[in-house]
Amino acid sequence: MHVRGRCRRREHLLDRERRDHRDRDRARLHRRRDRLDPRRLPRAARRAEGSPGLSDEIDVARIGEDVPLLEGIRTARAIRRLRPDPVPRELVRKVCEAGTFAPSGGNRQPWVFVAVTEPERRAWVAERYRRGFHAYIAPALEAAKRDDFPEAGRRNMRAALFLADHLHEAPVHLFVAGWTRRGRPQVQALFPCIQNVLLACRAVGLGASLTTLHRSFGDECDRWLGLPEGCPSIALLPIGWPSGRHGRPPRRPVDACLHWQVVTKPSDPLPG
Repeated sequence: MHVRGRCRRREHLLDRERRDHRDRDRARLHRRRDRLDPRRLPRAARRAEGSPGLSDEIDVARIGEDVPLLEGIRTARAIRRLRPDPVPRELVRKVCEAGTFAPSGGNRQPWVFVAVTEPERRAWVAERYRRGFHAYIAPALEAAKRDDFPEAGRRNMRAALFLADHLHEAPVHLFVAGWTRRGRPQVQALFPCIQNVLLACRAVGLGASLTTLHRSFGDECDRWLGLPEGCPSIALLPIGWPSGRHGRPPRRPVDACLHWQVVTKPSDPLPG
């Protein structure tokens, strides 16, 4: 009886120890998730902005590191509605660093980043961007008056209009430029670089989108950015904390555009 009682007490103590370990592991996991969850980052990041260094609440080296690659790709939609809250410089550096890991012919790495964050300089970009944008979108606005115009197209147009009207509020205007080779932009390297930046923004909880409309005043813009001759800007990425959320955008099934050996049936274009 004494032996049986001691065994029961030992089992009880072991069960309690296992529960304690499990509770500690759960608490540790929740703390880690809270620290890395992109949805919780903006408030802490805004508190850290302007301080000599990032606060202990933000571990920039680890932010976004646990986002699965394919899930990040599937949910990195264009975010055009951005809050005006500042983005810490260390996060801008982190997403640009991701861009530098893109492939390039001969490992030339032709990319150059210019991050514009001062309000008066962002206003300069936004004023000129709006001129080109409204000329560009005018035919689509006219087409959208038709009853059969797709609602998804109207939603996208509203988001694009919002970005144009509020571009000056986006806290970071990231210009991606690149050295030309034999007089031609190395877009085969720059656009993989840009996609890496967009995916990194998704991973750390930032919103971003890609536009090339600034090229309507491209030469003036490049001089204003201080870019040397032979290194034109290719894209503008407005970056900031998203007003909405990342999520999976609607996509056609892959079998609608994947062919084996030869194209047996042309892929159907998207409506609109």
